[in-house]
Amino acid sequence: MAASDAAQRRRAAALAGHHGDPDAAEAAQTDPDPRVRIAALRSLARLRVITEHELTQALDDPDPAVRIAALEIAANHSFPKLERLLDDQDSMVVESAAWALGERETTSDAIIDRLSQVARDHQDPLARESAVAALGAIGDERGLQAILDATHDKVAVRRRAVIALAAFEGVEVSDAYERARRDRDRQVRDAVDELLGPVVPETERIDPQHDRD
Repeated sequence: MAASDAAQRRRAAALAGHHGDPDAAEAAQTDPDPRVRIAALRSLARLRVITEHELTQALDDPDPAVRIAALEIAANHSFPKLERLLDDQDSMVVESAAWALGERETTSDAIIDRLSQVARDHQDPLARESAVAALGAIGDERGLQAILDATHDKVAVRRRAVIALAAFEGVEVSDAYERARRDRDRQVRDAVDELLGPVVPETERIDPQHDRD
């Protein structure tokens, strides 16, 4: 019976966003079921009435799924600050926080430094990969070294680093591309080809002068 009640409350919270009922959505933010709280957040976002205070509270929610939902919404706003979530105990929250910061394309020194630290040191490769992607999306030179370091990480992180390098230029970037072309994993090699095109063997190259003759 309790599960059925929670499902009904969740449905009501979700419908509030479609029926233009912010009061019902706001009331559902304190529901004991995290799924109801998530539905309430999304309804407030849909109605475009969510406040900084409400998002901040959701980012402090004891349930990581609620914190992740709040980050998904906060990515589309300039408020509140999100970098503290890069220290979250739940690696999925850290992953979402990095993604959200990348979506905001925030360029402050503190955020670039923290994303770089996550990209290098976080124990979860998904969090590292997300931080690398965020640094690429931001495209600030201060994050380049962390992306270059990530080209030596696990396969998925290396591939993401190659893609993130598209925002940068220079000898180090070119060297990283060449190294990636020789990577032992095909995913990484394919990522370079997708960005730069495959290497054409000398024997298959067309001489422009010969083509005119």
